[in-house]
Amino acid sequence: MSFPALSQHVILLAGQSNATGQGDKMVSNSLFNTGRGFEYDVLIDSIKLLEDPAGQRWKDLEPANSGSILPAFVYSLNQKTNQPVVVISAARGGSSCHQKAELSNYGTWDITGKLFHQTHEKVLAALKITKSKLSAIIWMQGERDANAINDGILSDKEYKQSLISLIGRFRKEFGKNVPFYIVQTGYQSGRPILGNNHVRKMQQEVAKELEYVFIAYDKTTSFLDRNLMKDHVHYNQNGLNEIGLEVGNMVSKLLK
Repeated sequence: MSFPALSQHVILLAGQSNATGQGDKMVSNSLFNTGRGFEYDVLIDSIKLLEDPAGQRWKDLEPANSGSILPAFVYSLNQKTNQPVVVISAARGGSSCHQKAELSNYGTWDITGKLFHQTHEKVLAALKITKSKLSAIIWMQGERDANAINDGILSDKEYKQSLISLIGRFRKEFGKNVPFYIVQTGYQSGRPILGNNHVRKMQQEVAKELEYVFIAYDKTTSFLDRNLMKDHVHYNQNGLNEIGLEVGNMVSKLLK
């Protein structure tokens, strides 16, 4: 497949399990298929048409299991900017922003972990193929850090600092003014809402304190009441589509 000759937006989508998506396939995404959405496939070191589910497993980064926000996101962004969109998908289910919250052995998004380093490697390879700069970074915040706050393992201030440090590491590598969008996906039904509220408050503080940091979506605490949950932590395809469309609209405002 030949890559589009037009200029394109190259977007990094990083974070936790709902970043790539764990939706169901009950809802068709055919209406979002514009033919102008692409993804970087690290296994073949090439750009290909966006698939749903997106991507392939690579090292500790994982693809969507079923469904994702990506078709709706790319559709929304393409409609607003009229340019092709290349997505670099980098997520790991259950991962955390701060090492204190980490319960697994594949590392965190903290500097001590390997997820950031693997993502950095993947992005550099994608940018070499696209011959572009990174247009935006979308950070999908999962539930692990909120749960750690609930359990007294992590303080809200520690979470805030880990997020600031993460933004700084991305910008050191990809440009100090790259827009950074936070999507709060970390709602786990059955757990106290307090941890989630603390995470959201810290995100809002960071967005006020740092330039070009934006809250792109933080409505997932309403998903249970709105029947948009697939299970206790993941969203169904209707929920993922809503996130994708709204985040695409937000991101487009600086990319026109």
